[in-house]
Amino acid sequence: MLIGVPKEIKIHEYRVGLTPAGVRELSAHGHEVIVQASAGLGIGIPDAQYIAAGAVIVDTAQEIFARAEMVVKVKEPQAAECAMLREGQLLFTYLHLAPDPEQTKALVDSGCVAIAYETVTDGRGGLPLLAPMSEVAGRMSIQAGAHAMEKAQGGTGVLIGGVPGVAPADVVVIGGGVVGYNAARIAVGMGANVTILDRSLPRLAWLDTAFDGRLTTLYSTVDALETAVCNADLVIGAVLVPGAAAPKLVTRAMLKKMKPGAVIVDVAIDQGGCFETSRATTHQNPTYVEEGIVHYCVANMPGGVARTSTFALTNATMPYALALADKGYKRALLDDPNLREGLNVHLGRVTYKAVAEALGYDYQSTQEALKPWWASSDH
Repeated sequence: MLIGVPKEIKIHEYRVGLTPAGVRELSAHGHEVIVQASAGLGIGIPDAQYIAAGAVIVDTAQEIFARAEMVVKVKEPQAAECAMLREGQLLFTYLHLAPDPEQTKALVDSGCVAIAYETVTDGRGGLPLLAPMSEVAGRMSIQAGAHAMEKAQGGTGVLIGGVPGVAPADVVVIGGGVVGYNAARIAVGMGANVTILDRSLPRLAWLDTAFDGRLTTLYSTVDALETAVCNADLVIGAVLVPGAAAPKLVTRAMLKKMKPGAVIVDVAIDQGGCFETSRATTHQNPTYVEEGIVHYCVANMPGGVARTSTFALTNATMPYALALADKGYKRALLDDPNLREGLNVHLGRVTYKAVAEALGYDYQSTQEALKPWWASSDH
């Protein structure tokens, strides 16, 4: 298979879809890889390293999209990239379609086959291609929040860990999944007073054990959430409904009761955000103030630590990219029900139920989409 890796063009996005090690792995399996010139420079990987690994460097994204059978990216394709996709071409990247009707329409209109990292499952309820970025984003959320709490940034001027004789910040984490756990881990490590809310009692029990009583766990009700948020210096939104738009758990009315200058970091912003007042921002202009509350809503947070993020992501995506290249997408999806969950758009149809419901598309199941090949397979 001919695999193409374009340079990311979203603002302040420096990650890249494959590392040289990934190129070498694909090349060892007999595949060809073309990489856009300077695609890895933002994380310190020169073109020469890709060439040494077996890639061919091409000058433009247009050539990547025109030639590649599979395009491997990091962020969702921007409008200019969507316009270059062609019918039957395989796209393997983060998509986050539910809150993005324009991108969804463009992918449907292109006739491409779009597999989303964020909805691939692992058979245990986990999301293995989202997890590494969730780990990064969770850990980043505290350092970003701590910076935003500084007075010069519009915050309350509270030091997250306090000092002897002065109380630390109250940090509230909404959601005890991968993002929430990693946010709590850093906040506890920095000495904050941490409360984490979730609606899974087994998860709360696990968190209580994992942190050995060093944080407070609360079952998430509207009342508990409002009380915790209104007393917080920093609130981390770490709620995920796989493939669907995030629920708006913190309302504008709740924000009005918060401390002026308190900070919220909405890690769920890729899926629309879990604060009613959230709107996506960039690393260039990461924050804004609404209802007196500092909002940090950067939609590609892990891009801020692009080198770490790239290596973490490609470690996770490589086995799936190899399966798609070795077998072709039809056989790879038929063979692996967990990878099949990643299929969001197929030849002009939406094949992920939560996206179809969120955006009003007729839903086609993956079984139906793959039926012509299913019937001729061993399944």
